[in-house]
Amino acid sequence: MADTEKNNGIERNISRLTANTVALVLAGGRGSRLKALTDWRTKPAVPFGGKFRIIDFPLSNCINSGIRRISVLTQYKSHSLQRHLQRGWSFLNGQFGEFLEVLSAQQRMGEGWYEGTADAIYQNMDILLQYAPDYVLILAGDHIYKMDYGKMIAAHVAKGADITVGCLPVPIDEAKEFGVMSVDDNSRIVEFAEKPANPKPMLEDKDKSLASMGIYVFSTKFLLEKLRADAASASSSHDFGKDIIPGALDTENVFAFRFMNANTGAPGYWRDVGTVDAFWEANIDLANINPELNLYDKSWPIWTHQEQLPPAKFAFDEEERRGMAVDTILSGGCLITGSTIRKSVLFSNVRVHSFSTVEDSVILPDVVIGRNSTIRRCVIDKGVVIPEGTVIGENAKDDAERFCVSENGIVLVTPDMLGQMEFRK
Repeated sequence: MADTEKNNGIERNISRLTANTVALVLAGGRGSRLKALTDWRTKPAVPFGGKFRIIDFPLSNCINSGIRRISVLTQYKSHSLQRHLQRGWSFLNGQFGEFLEVLSAQQRMGEGWYEGTADAIYQNMDILLQYAPDYVLILAGDHIYKMDYGKMIAAHVAKGADITVGCLPVPIDEAKEFGVMSVDDNSRIVEFAEKPANPKPMLEDKDKSLASMGIYVFSTKFLLEKLRADAASASSSHDFGKDIIPGALDTENVFAFRFMNANTGAPGYWRDVGTVDAFWEANIDLANINPELNLYDKSWPIWTHQEQLPPAKFAFDEEERRGMAVDTILSGGCLITGSTIRKSVLFSNVRVHSFSTVEDSVILPDVVIGRNSTIRRCVIDKGVVIPEGTVIGENAKDDAERFCVSENGIVLVTPDMLGQMEFRK
């Protein structure tokens, strides 16, 4: 059974179980609901939280959980993702059997590209066999959360499970975007439907459904058997949520593992930032005094590529021209001259010129905002140059003619929309 160590009062299962686990991170999806943010990058490569990318969160969870054998499976427009992994995740030491490797779609089994989540693993089965892990942890590379996977793997072993599915309650009107399950008193999954039109409510809370987090633990031998059988089925869509898990419920040991806050017992923080509104909300929440996601937790750091940049700087202190920021996250390299920033997140190397106002906005790296501009409730993509005197976020009709406006009125601005197509990362 797992050894346990205490870290700031939180149990963390760092053990032989995690050492004998290989993590497979599925990072090949486009994430089309993020609109133009994923026109030139895969969703896991989208910047998040001032200095990170989305994939840094599941990868950091692996490292902090003691899982140091990690493969990232890529497909859609993966150049910026692979570059980020090379620059920020090369610290694992092969001499100790540690690695983070990229498994690009390469037609290893047959002549097709990845056709589903299960097919992506199946096509790399020969590589997985070389590692001979006892357990396989399968993760989505596009969610924001902090989780000790060791606890989930320990629960998998304790129950003698073939499959364990990470889950948590979500509002029933959002559940149609997830796999939804029903469980018995022993947490055994008795029903599972992938993205149902009418999600089934939880017995204890009719306003919520029990949703899959896209996190699966498999015993390796069982996984390989199921992947071979699924690949041979002409009727399968080769997906874990649509095929593998529902097909195993009647005959196999399939259990749910509820993701809980270790201190409060409430459901843990987990976000699918798969829409422009969700992306904006999750970033803006980080600027609150007490955000739901604590990035300042030294016991559970989020690792990333650390670019060498000068400190953020504010300039001018005159009545009509004061460089200032309130309730805002600013990253290295930012230069705020004679402008006002409120309730926003500014990523690295953002330049805001004088007499401008930025409010309730998420400004990705290398953005330049010209003088006398007003930016409200926006997501500004990497590398955008906002011309002097630009106003965004005050006239919905004008914004919709030039940019992408979300259901909740968040304005997404990308380089392509301003004819700056040479900057794509």
